Amino acid sequence: MEFITRNFKWLMLVSGALTATMFYGLIAPQAALESMFGASFNGTLESIIIRSWSALVGLIGIILIYGALVEKHRAFAAAICALSKAIFVSLVITYGQAYLAKATPAIIMDIVFVAFTIIYLAAVRTQRSAA
Repeated sequence: MEFITRNFKWLMLVSGALTATMFYGLIAPQAALESMFGASFNGTLESIIIRSWSALVGLIGIILIYGALVEKHRAFAAAICALSKAIFVSLVITYGQAYLAKATPAIIMDIVFVAFTIIYLAAVRTQRSAA
């Protein structure tokens, strides 16, 4: 567990950088939707929703990077981001089976992050209890 607590910030940095790339959807919502899910849209409302979603996901990436760099807030940032990623994975698996093939890389990355976050939070709690 010590290995995970020592190196978790690197997972947060990599995951944060990859997650922050979703800011791309603010500029090109159609391209972002097609690259992530292989789907397209035709309307102003869809454009607003995709741009908003892209901004929120991009902000999760920024929170991950911040948490990686500021140890004091690492556990909180990781927990919030893991919850967000777990919700996304759950929604895609539950309601978006048609998009699973295209979204698989993001889903795998998010599942790995959630799993390691759970291990990290358990390790931090164990360390605090021992202290």
